[in-house]
Amino acid sequence: MTKLGTAITENVLHHYGTSGFFSRLSDPFWFQALGTVMGMDWHSSGVTTSVLGALKRGLNPRARELGIYVCGGRGRHSRKTPDELRDYAGRVSADGETLVRASRLTAKIDNNAIADGFQLYLHTFIVNTEGEWVVVQQGMNGDLGVARRYHWHSKTIRDFTSEPHTGIVGEHQGTLMNLVDAEAKPAQDAMLEIVREQPEKTIQEARKLILPAHHDVRERNVDLKRLGPVLAVAYERDLRDFASLLLLEKLGPRTLQSLALIAEVVHGTPSRFSDPARFSFALGGKDRHPFPVPLKTYDESLGVLRRALDSAKIGDTEKIDGFRRLDSFVRAIEKKCDVTAHFAEVIRHENAISKDLDGRSVFDKPERPRPSGRQLALF
Repeated sequence: MTKLGTAITENVLHHYGTSGFFSRLSDPFWFQALGTVMGMDWHSSGVTTSVLGALKRGLNPRARELGIYVCGGRGRHSRKTPDELRDYAGRVSADGETLVRASRLTAKIDNNAIADGFQLYLHTFIVNTEGEWVVVQQGMNGDLGVARRYHWHSKTIRDFTSEPHTGIVGEHQGTLMNLVDAEAKPAQDAMLEIVREQPEKTIQEARKLILPAHHDVRERNVDLKRLGPVLAVAYERDLRDFASLLLLEKLGPRTLQSLALIAEVVHGTPSRFSDPARFSFALGGKDRHPFPVPLKTYDESLGVLRRALDSAKIGDTEKIDGFRRLDSFVRAIEKKCDVTAHFAEVIRHENAISKDLDGRSVFDKPERPRPSGRQLALF
């Protein structure tokens, strides 16, 4: 996940720059699609921890080259955010205290100032050399056993006290206290008058990604009319050959299927991510839903991404531009042809080829290495 997440990030940075990457990270639906295409469970709360952890491991060693740095994390790592921000700010001559203030303010708003029953346990602050930042936080409601994720982007904030989020995702909890709603100004004024200081700010409950209680991927969770063209491009001989030509790679159908969905994550517009479960058909899920992660395809897809990025670094952008062409090609098929995926058949096919592709999940027991002769002699 670290390698694939880093490669996808590099692709986005190459085409859209840091602001484009931050804008995507701050979109909860794109974030969910990113985690899904990387092989995470499509609706697990672990998507947030795993994706952000993978990005921190992959991007921070190259912070000087890529111009972005990931601070914080889960639990005790979140408490290190101020020191990490000050250290990074010192290296790039940024205003560290302003960044620290923004970090603390976003955490206080999401953790203390909203009556939603969710306690923050993860805080990640991602910043670039110009001081632009994204915050992704997650809280847990222990009684309900569900999580809620909060997204921020500095470029969209006009006032921390008025609708500061780019998105909040989680199970609907009914009517909540929200002191930064457009209609809450009288309440804010009243509190200021009473306590004679600015009250802690709360958040507006924005559009939500409401995920079902069931863990498996079901037909109703997937836009089959969008998945159909991806599979057609991957498995129809003429379409597959042309799609491979666009990427300038000789690709098998299974790898092309993965790359088509990865290309959509890199180049897709926000409206394309309303059904993040669809992206689990790129590389499966670690919990076997909708099928085990095909490690051979994972490695092949990563290899294509890395070759494209390496070529782009020396000025040859044909391969990396091929992902944009592939995304446009799939959309053209979607627009011109009535191709709908047959959900049950796709699942059966993926499970049938899983063994050949070295399909793995967290439920598979790792193979124990055979002991050497010397080890055998000890027992």
